[in-house]
Amino acid sequence: MTKGPFILARGLSKTFKGAAKPALDNLEIQIEPGQMVGLVGPDGSGKTTLLRLLIGLMDPDRGSITVKGFDSRHQADQIQAITGYMPQKFGLYEDLTVLENMNLYADLRNSPKNERQERLAQLLAFTDLAKFQGRLAGKLSGGMKQKLGLACVLIATPELLLLDEPSVGVDPLSRRELWKMVTKLAQDGLTVVWGTSYLDEAEKCSTVILLHQGQALYLGSPDQALDRVNNRSFVLSGLKESRRRQTLMDLLKDGLVMDGLIQGGDIKIVTKANQAPPAQLGPWVNKKATFEDAFIDILGGPTLGQSALAARMANKPNDGAVVVEAIHLTKRFGDFTAVDDYSFQIKRGHIFGLLGPNGAGKSTTFKMMCGLIKPTLGQAKIAGHSLATSPTQARGHLGYMAQKFSLYDQLSVRQNLTFFSGAYGLFGAKQKEQIELMADVFDLYPYFNLKAGLLPLGLKQRLALSCALTHQPDVLFLDEPTSGVDPLTRREFWLHINQLAIKGVTVMITTHFMEEAENCDLITLIYRGRDVASGTPDQLKNLTKSPALPNPTMEEAFIELIARSNLRPEA
Repeated sequence: MTKGPFILARGLSKTFKGAAKPALDNLEIQIEPGQMVGLVGPDGSGKTTLLRLLIGLMDPDRGSITVKGFDSRHQADQIQAITGYMPQKFGLYEDLTVLENMNLYADLRNSPKNERQERLAQLLAFTDLAKFQGRLAGKLSGGMKQKLGLACVLIATPELLLLDEPSVGVDPLSRRELWKMVTKLAQDGLTVVWGTSYLDEAEKCSTVILLHQGQALYLGSPDQALDRVNNRSFVLSGLKESRRRQTLMDLLKDGLVMDGLIQGGDIKIVTKANQAPPAQLGPWVNKKATFEDAFIDILGGPTLGQSALAARMANKPNDGAVVVEAIHLTKRFGDFTAVDDYSFQIKRGHIFGLLGPNGAGKSTTFKMMCGLIKPTLGQAKIAGHSLATSPTQARGHLGYMAQKFSLYDQLSVRQNLTFFSGAYGLFGAKQKEQIELMADVFDLYPYFNLKAGLLPLGLKQRLALSCALTHQPDVLFLDEPTSGVDPLTRREFWLHINQLAIKGVTVMITTHFMEEAENCDLITLIYRGRDVASGTPDQLKNLTKSPALPNPTMEEAFIELIARSNLRPEA
């Protein structure tokens, strides 16, 4: 252990050319040896910039950083020698095997040949990748790729581990495994800085740094942050299923409420400081606050109220009709069955959640439902039109936001909106009107002439959603629409989604944020392309109640149902 702070930043500032505001602005932080530090903040708050400055990949404009006494300006080599850094897009070589990737990184870090085999064996065992060491990295699931990335950065036995959102796009099972591995490293004395958009992860850290607009709004323990929202978190139960969304929307306009969420059949709110919950809706039950509640409160709360998008969306018929239907869908790629005899129905105005571990078949199902790939067996119907026999009519009713963004990075924001609206059949005055609506709703005007590839993640998500909605579809397919974005942006998305559902838009969504799944009317949990469990969020949670899990969360229910199915993911 080094004496004094392991990481010390004083007056740290960084501004990028052409940016209106600095990425970091006079930042002061101090991290002690052996700490597990959660680095959180809205998109564009400066998290990635800070991590790159810490490892000496760039120099600050003003101020200084020392890591274990080494100055980042003049001793970057020494810092990099003791640091493992895993950026958001970690550089795995997908045409190399697991072991070949690890050997490559061992070569890059000059790992001694006589020690290498023992170290690689330790890391393969630690990450549970030993039985997959001959598999190509490109054939691994998202969770296994992240484990391999972690193994690669640990080859040189670092003293500092910098992780830039390692659990983005990773299912709850793999995310929990990744967390356990990193926690073990911290317990063994490694100093860890974990950038994350999952605030339940940050809540487990010894220290949290909350960045906003390049400044640290909070630096301290998660428990200390909770003090500001204690006795302000409440739950309302017993609402009719048909009323919960509208009730939440009404509450979000109430001057007493700072934040609100649907939790299955319940509604959770966090009141503004010194305010009681609305008495007319009671009885309210006090609930323990979370670090996410504190995070939202520190940032001043989300923008609540009416969705401008939903307000200008025409009402769909409230007829309870089945609008989306999968009938015995099966998709095989050679000998591999990605989706196996899968059927479901979604009624108008309902939100349907398709959940499962990485590689379960969710994206393949989405692509079949959109007509992007043909099923081997079975069929998909949209608004009564078969995608096999009437593809043009079926696609005219749907909007699709793909998991890996269907945006064209080299086109500007305006050009993407023009292209996708044209692809959905909009031209002339109507096209112009809808593009202006999307730009207004999602605050895209300042970025109209910027290439989509240069946008921050949160803005890319807004643009991708707006491209899927320009033609005001009856059906909206969202494949992990909030992956990697901060809680404020997720609140914004769900404000739109819930109010669109009230208007009668039918939504099918995948997500790895289990608290988001609570918004769904119906959930199907799949693994290896097969239906493991289906029901409302409360029904799935009730299925997993036990003495060990008396009040399971949605994430705990997800993990328990996968375990019971005896279908533990291996790929």
